[in-house]
Amino acid sequence: MSIYTKTGDKGETSLASGERVMKDSLRLEAYGTVDELSSAIGLLIAMTDADEHLGSADVDMLIEIQNTLFRVGGTLAGCPCGEMMTATRQLESEIDKIQAIVPAVHSFILPGRTLAAGQAHVCRTICRRAERHIVALSHSESVEDDILIYVNRLSDFLFCLARKFNFVADKSENNAVFR
Repeated sequence: MSIYTKTGDKGETSLASGERVMKDSLRLEAYGTVDELSSAIGLLIAMTDADEHLGSADVDMLIEIQNTLFRVGGTLAGCPCGEMMTATRQLESEIDKIQAIVPAVHSFILPGRTLAAGQAHVCRTICRRAERHIVALSHSESVEDDILIYVNRLSDFLFCLARKFNFVADKSENNAVFR
C-alpha cells in the first residue's frame, strides 16, 4: 500500500464512514487537533523518559491517554470507539493524587520551569484548542457528551501534571503578575 493515495489532492478526505469532506471541515479540525495533542504528548513522554526524577507511572498514564485520544479521534471521524467515562474517572483519580502532593494554587501560574512542565502546558493549551473545536462541531453535528467531558478533564490533568513535574524537580512555579 502506498503512503500517498492522491485522493486528497483537491482538499478532500474520507471519514471512517467513507463520506468525503473538505479538509477544513469542523470535524477534521476537531480530530486533527486531537491528533496534534497526541503528538505533543508523545514529545512529553520522550522528555519524561529522559528525566530520571520522573516516574514510569507518569509515562504509563500518558501512553494510556494517547490510546484514549486515538479512540476520541476515531469517534470524531465517525467510528464510535466505546465509552469514555472510565477514562475520565481515571483522570480524576490522578488529578486527586497530584493535588494531594503539590502546594495549593493561590494565583495564576506561568508555564515553564522544567522542560517536562513546559511541554505539559503546551499539551494543555492544545487540549483546550481541541475542546473548542469539538464544542464548535457539536453546534452543527452530534458529538458524544463523554468526549467533551474527557477532553475538559484532560486539560485539568495536564495542568496538574505540569505542577507535579516542577514539584518533583524542586522548582518553584512562577506566578503571573498583574501590573
